[in-house]
Amino acid sequence: MNWLRTMAGELAALFVDDGSFAVAVLAWLAVCWLALPRLPWSPGVEGALLFVGLALILVESVWRRTRKR
Repeated sequence: MNWLRTMAGELAALFVDDGSFAVAVLAWLAVCWLALPRLPWSPGVEGALLFVGLALILVESVWRRTRKR
């Protein structure tokens, strides 16, 4: 059964390299899905906010990764 746990861990590592990055992206997507449709904005603004939030998460992740090296 240990090989199954190892295989599952390796499979997850293929898709998730940085856990905090993945959690931040999922949290931002949840916020956008739950909160943005309730606000009285046009769909273009919602899309722009989604993009800007994901871009900021990516920049922060890259900046944090480069500081470690």
